Amino acid sequence: MKIAIDAMGGDYAPREIIEGVEQARDINSDVIYQLFGDQNKIKKYLKNDDSIEIHHTEEYISMDDEPTKAIKKKKNSSLVLAAKSVKEGNSDALFSAGNTGAIMVAGLLIIGRIKGIDRPGLTTTLPVIDNDMGFTMIDCGANADTKLLNVKQYALMGKYYAENVKKINNPRIGLINNGTESDKGNIQHREMFEMLSEMDSINFIGNIESRDLLNGVTDVAVTDGFTGNAVLKTIEGTALSMMNLIKKEIKSNGMKSKIGALLLKNSFKDVGKKMDYTRYGGALLLGLKAPVVKSHGSSKAKTVKNSLVEIKNIVNSELTNSINDYFDNDQNNTEK
Repeated sequence: MKIAIDAMGGDYAPREIIEGVEQARDINSDVIYQLFGDQNKIKKYLKNDDSIEIHHTEEYISMDDEPTKAIKKKKNSSLVLAAKSVKEGNSDALFSAGNTGAIMVAGLLIIGRIKGIDRPGLTTTLPVIDNDMGFTMIDCGANADTKLLNVKQYALMGKYYAENVKKINNPRIGLINNGTESDKGNIQHREMFEMLSEMDSINFIGNIESRDLLNGVTDVAVTDGFTGNAVLKTIEGTALSMMNLIKKEIKSNGMKSKIGALLLKNSFKDVGKKMDYTRYGGALLLGLKAPVVKSHGSSKAKTVKNSLVEIKNIVNSELTNSINDYFDNDQNNTEK
């Protein structure tokens, strides 16, 4: 297996990218990690090159670049070359912590969509309090203006992701809404509910509220990209704020609080681990011909490592082939 990595993408590239790659390599030494970027900068941080290939280029796409223009003009950039490697079959998947828009454009224009998919959706895994598997959410930001067809396809792709990657049998599919009743939401969300309710191919459990997501109300949460991105950032922000609040209160409430914190040290660690969304890695742009995973621009080595470990699981799961087969058969049946 070979993973093409945009070594120059991200706020802390290439240092944190390289460190994360080496951590992933120490876990999965049977994977070849292909680093696309400036070899002089890469070698500065690389401890050893076991299972690592360097594909040199000095051009890269910055966070401020306009996505479509950058992909078309910077043809020798680390991201474009990595995406081309996937398209040409020299790599099995793409990873980048760089410009989100550019990653999505590279995925669409270079790697390409699975036939029958209207718009790929960003898929991420987030924490659940009482289990380590978390729940899957799609779409969490790829498409702010979402059509009914997109939501239908998100539900189907989310199902295949949960079955193939998470190994969940007959996963529960819920629609994020502002209430659980069937008549809740605006016109668009009521239409989404009606459409998903009529789909025999999924285990649709109805509307779900965002406040219940961390309690494991569903295996797959389906939503439009605008709502999904807002929910994602709220969960991430709340997790960080709560941990910072706990630390602040302990430090500002005297010796008794510090002694109590010491006694509860292991419990606090467990809470921190439960709420650590970075352990699930980046977001998968689901619906493309090969896995494309985008991580936060601020990702450190731990997140990079987790993303690369998850990519191996995704590739081994044959997820892309399962989705491709379903939509290929669906299209053939429609044509008949």
